[in-house]
Amino acid sequence: MSDNVFLPGSAPNTVKKANGEVVAVPAGWELLPPGDAMLTRRVKAAGDHWIMQEKRGRKLFSRGVWAAAATIAKIRKDVDAAKGTESYAKRMATDANRREKIQAEYVEDFEGAVLAYLAFHADHEEVSKQMAKAITVHATPVGSGTVARTTRIPIEQRAEAAVIAWMRHQTTGYDSMQIARVKGERREVRRMLAQRSKQLLNNYRLGSPIKSDCPLRAALAPVAT
Repeated sequence: MSDNVFLPGSAPNTVKKANGEVVAVPAGWELLPPGDAMLTRRVKAAGDHWIMQEKRGRKLFSRGVWAAAATIAKIRKDVDAAKGTESYAKRMATDANRREKIQAEYVEDFEGAVLAYLAFHADHEEVSKQMAKAITVHATPVGSGTVARTTRIPIEQRAEAAVIAWMRHQTTGYDSMQIARVKGERREVRRMLAQRSKQLLNNYRLGSPIKSDCPLRAALAPVAT
């Protein structure tokens, strides 16, 4: 954690350093909440500021930027004026179209990667298409926070992880399980369920007859209709 990055303090107008020390926010400062990238970027570039983050589990979330209230007010006025121009509106429309194109291409690529991972026998081709569509719709929306949105691993690994995660919630009793609060227990349960899911997938890959009470068939029933 750098010198100007802090965690929430234990009292109003305080922040906490990485070493746990709680310090008061300078007089005349206010917290600019996240959400406006242009405003936040310009406030950071204007001078002294403190970045607020909050750790939840293993992830860090932005909680805004502390900076002089007068600086934030002035820059907000300038940003509002800039956003009112025709050139800004055109640029935003162009950016939106570009993002939509990139997203559409990624959705198509991801669904293809899921289909490739499933690799079902021709007898179960329709099931693989339904499954790939359901997983893609669930996993690819921007901001969904699913493994499909990470860029740290290849798309093939993302597809496999997304399939196993979807099956864990849709074809097993994971969501209703009472898992002991013991270190590593949840990981072990997930590993066991992943193995079970892979065995189920192999039945479809081999073209084996599928029983009427197959959990995958039940999970896809709403999709088929």
